[in-house]
Amino acid sequence: MPQDVEWDTDKIDEMALAVMFFSMFDEKLFDDTYYARMWKGLSWAITDRMHEKGWIADPRSKNKSVVVSEEGRKLAEELAVKYFARK
Repeated sequence: MPQDVEWDTDKIDEMALAVMFFSMFDEKLFDDTYYARMWKGLSWAITDRMHEKGWIADPRSKNKSVVVSEEGRKLAEELAVKYFARK
């Protein structure tokens, strides 16, 4: 990575969430309610910031997926459409 570049971590987090939208899936709980999960193949720094922003549950576990908050799910879809949808 270039050393002389200051990265906009908010933009990085938004793009990462938008990309993770494409790996999102619903999982059914024992009481027949559903919640969203997504595969977490990103750096800890990014997923930690997403957690701090309330978009996902704490990513620091042995699970290969992470629970997505309702806010995070909605934002992920909006960002995916914003950045990746053909007009």
